[in-house]
Amino acid sequence: MNIQLYVSKKNFDVQKAERFFKERRIAVQTMDLKKHRLGEREVQAMARAGGLQALIDREDKRVKEHPACYYNQDSLLLPAILESPWLLKSPIVRNGAKVTVGYQPEVWEAWLREG
Repeated sequence: MNIQLYVSKKNFDVQKAERFFKERRIAVQTMDLKKHRLGEREVQAMARAGGLQALIDREDKRVKEHPACYYNQDSLLLPAILESPWLLKSPIVRNGAKVTVGYQPEVWEAWLREG
């Protein structure tokens, strides 16, 4: 199992996700989005979890100040995400082609059962 944890800011959900995998002794590669630049293919893979719109953290005060928060076209949203990865919700957890956005332990448990 190759788990990648994409983190744009440390929040309670990120801490719970880290704890979830640590308690199960599963190695996690943490990608700090302040340092790691996302590629277009990575963002497209994340978007398969529910679309580009679902990736934007519309609850965050700083994100609400960015015009991308109000984009409703993916063609506008994708360049904004590539330029400003801090717009993304945290955590985004990736297991190969499978992706979750936010804290979703029931999905991660299913991944563990699958092997």
